Amino acid sequence: MIKLNYRKTDSAIIGADNGLNLEEEFTNYQEAITNIITSLNQRKDKPGQNLQWMNLGYNEETVWYVKEFASMVRNRFDNILVLGIGGSALGGIAVTEALLKPYWNLLTNEQRNNFPRIFFLDNIDPDSMNGLFDVIDLKKTLVNVITKSGDTAETMAQFMVIRDKMKKELGDDYRKHIVATTDKKMGILKQLANQDGYKTFFIPDDISGRFSVFSAVGLVPFALVGLDIDKIINGIKDMDLALKNTDIHQNIAAQGALIHYLMDKKLGKKISVMMPYSSRLKYVSDWFVQLWAESLGKEYNNNDEKINTGLTPIKALGATDQHSQVQLFNEGPNDKLITFIRVENFDTTLEIPKEFEYTGIGYLGGKTINELLNAEADSTKVSLVDYSRPSLTISLEKIDEYNIAQLLYMLEVQTAIIGELYNINTFNHPSVEQAKNYTYALMGRAGYEGSAEALREKLATI
Repeated sequence: MIKLNYRKTDSAIIGADNGLNLEEEFTNYQEAITNIITSLNQRKDKPGQNLQWMNLGYNEETVWYVKEFASMVRNRFDNILVLGIGGSALGGIAVTEALLKPYWNLLTNEQRNNFPRIFFLDNIDPDSMNGLFDVIDLKKTLVNVITKSGDTAETMAQFMVIRDKMKKELGDDYRKHIVATTDKKMGILKQLANQDGYKTFFIPDDISGRFSVFSAVGLVPFALVGLDIDKIINGIKDMDLALKNTDIHQNIAAQGALIHYLMDKKLGKKISVMMPYSSRLKYVSDWFVQLWAESLGKEYNNNDEKINTGLTPIKALGATDQHSQVQLFNEGPNDKLITFIRVENFDTTLEIPKEFEYTGIGYLGGKTINELLNAEADSTKVSLVDYSRPSLTISLEKIDEYNIAQLLYMLEVQTAIIGELYNINTFNHPSVEQAKNYTYALMGRAGYEGSAEALREKLATI
């Protein structure tokens, strides 16, 4: 199981002005944490609670269909192209970057064991899109278009461009090159899939995009590139069982949630930094930024009181950002809680040769890059303590399907728990919908004509 070390948030380590008396706080909040964990598990099967993501580790039917589909298309395609934005892409990027061999798309077919390359189009930048068309052959590409609503403007615009290109290159066979992941009952993409005969997977009701990584949204691309989704599911199940424990001393998601909450409410630390010490985990931070920002940034609480709450997530990478951001972390405003992710055992070892022994860098010879990276992590944590800056450390034994599933699921549950502590709706994102509506109006969608006129007048004045 992954581990959480919270000692460097304790007042005994970093002082009462910037740390918490954790044993006292754990005791004070034990009843509240028990009630929150119990309530989340009681509500997860109820419609409208947006907690169906807590059941994804037990959706054996979806796993079976995904594995069957991946087996059917094995060796048929050179490329997987995922179209999606936000929660439809960030989880897929985070997991594949973590679990596939580094530089996967540059490896030979033999080095990839004949599994396809994978590309994510998670933005609508025209240069990036046109550049991608120059490097992949659409005739050898399977396109996975993902949007639950079925009308996400960015994703459907991408799909319209690519569908048109594929029809011109493949004729009617283009249909065999498309798999749609969307809502089971409604939406434009569902209609198109029925009309054109695309293979379709469904996103369960009551799951927000940022909590969808272990639904078909993530499992389909994972299986297509050869990741072991059975190990992913086992990681979720084991972590889910551990996080049902209502004793805060035994529940790392509850510990992380409460510490972040109290750091904000008691000590004014409203910035949460995610800093893995592994390049393979770099995009876990990107995924976490959306999870934290959309879930916690709310204008009103559940009592309709205006609170404008939220912890601002910042992504960093060790050791890279020791040379950019750590100066600010140490000497800037003491308003941050840094969460390190440490990997105990890397897949490979890289020795530093005994060169330049007569110089000041000779001490590095005979050590390993592995030792150096973890020494950098330890040094950064100690330097933060020197400046009375709080930090948490999540430790993974190694980077594999089981551990990555545990990590992401734990962070999802941590987010749900802290949302309950703030007494907010963790699962909506009303201002995102407002911006979407503005986009519909500006792009001329039917029914938004009045909004478009008012919006253009407003744009002219600001």
